[in-house]
Amino acid sequence: MNFEVTNNLINEIEADLELIIIVDKNFKHRFVQDKKLLNKAGFSAGQDENYLFIDKNRLYVGIDKISSVNVRTAVAIAIKSLSPTEYKTVKVASYMNHPKCTAVIRAMVEGFKLGAYSFDKYKSEKAKQPIEKIIISLEDYNEYELNIEKCVIALDNGEITAEATNFTRDIVNTTPEDCFPDTLANIAEELAKNNGLECKILKPKQLREEKMETLLAVARASRHKPRVIHLTHKPKNPKAVVSLVGKGLTYDSGGLSLKPGDYMVTMKSDKSGGSAVLGIMKAVAEMNLPIEVHGFIGAVENMIGGDAYKPDDVLVAKNGKTIEVRNTDAEGRLVLADTLCYAQQEVQADYLFDFATLTGASVVGVGHYTSSVMGNSDNPKDAYIEASKTAGEFATKLDFNRYLKKSLGSEIADICNISNTRYGGAITAGQFLEEFIDDNHKDKWAHIDIAGPAFVEHTWGENPHGASGAGVRTTLRLLEKLAK
Repeated sequence: MNFEVTNNLINEIEADLELIIIVDKNFKHRFVQDKKLLNKAGFSAGQDENYLFIDKNRLYVGIDKISSVNVRTAVAIAIKSLSPTEYKTVKVASYMNHPKCTAVIRAMVEGFKLGAYSFDKYKSEKAKQPIEKIIISLEDYNEYELNIEKCVIALDNGEITAEATNFTRDIVNTTPEDCFPDTLANIAEELAKNNGLECKILKPKQLREEKMETLLAVARASRHKPRVIHLTHKPKNPKAVVSLVGKGLTYDSGGLSLKPGDYMVTMKSDKSGGSAVLGIMKAVAEMNLPIEVHGFIGAVENMIGGDAYKPDDVLVAKNGKTIEVRNTDAEGRLVLADTLCYAQQEVQADYLFDFATLTGASVVGVGHYTSSVMGNSDNPKDAYIEASKTAGEFATKLDFNRYLKKSLGSEIADICNISNTRYGGAITAGQFLEEFIDDNHKDKWAHIDIAGPAFVEHTWGENPHGASGAGVRTTLRLLEKLAK
């Protein structure tokens, strides 16, 4: 799917189909040419509602008001509705909410690319997406005069962001038989080769030398050996240094604390945090942001077997803290503990974010579509949440408290890997990770639990069944703001 921005008026553009976004529910705007037919069809132009007049070659889609979020989801729904058709080219006007802000054009491009996504790797019959070209006219709904150069930049950044998100979705959706720790390492090496990134891969021997024993313990029962991946984007005179750490559990059976069968299905999604870091690093390199960005991934498979780590084991993390294992299905935090320690050892960052499908408790607390944001300082948490609003993702803050932290206490070790209460599990998991954040990063760190939005088994907004690429768009928006 290719994009073109033009100053030509919408009526001057040749295309197979015109997409018209309806803001005025009374259909009074000049872009609407079929008012009587729309009324006759009972089209109310609600948010994301669409109607195709095949004989007119016009597709109408409604939004509640002009905003990035509304336009992104509306065009995503619209492009999905065209998959059974034979249209190849689409034209659409601009719908800006400010004459100098190009965010809506970027959101439109993201919506087209994200909405057209399908994962058909394992299907005999591949998905059909006929649209080859989309032409965006700078004739604006509000009659704003738009700067074509700024609009082209917005278009390019929208394409890069959406492609990075879809790249992440592909990795998450890939089955555990085809995507294991070494696979993630190979993807990282290929990314580095194609995008001018530095790449370092730690294998078991180096992991032992780095005293990453908690990560190694989780990996012990798998035939697939663990990897820790470090990707680096290092421009001259960077405006900030940011470290991103991702949980890359390529499959999670629960270990000896075996998950029920129903809960094991979709556990290929437990690599969503690590996959998001790969997608972010791809986009950062393609945008060539003047930010030094380091991506760390703890890539592990958690399986059962005679060599599996066990409840009642006491493990020693990289920073020397001892951990009593009470549940082997709380393995992601063990992998992150060592990976976070390693990331802080290697890089003194201005911001440190970790991404993980860490707890079902986050889903219970905030729902399927929202990420939970935790940490010691409001600065990194607020920066992430603010960026999520423009990116069209949902994120909310969960505050730490000292009473819940006491529930992680152990009688035989420094800390337990699960709390002694069934409540507040997302927060106690975040407070567990806090034990592995050093003094230099305490106020620079935020933990993003993406368990809710990372993988949902139905279509929602611009997201398909399966992987959403949660965290990619928000983090890129945050990094772009730091780059200004």
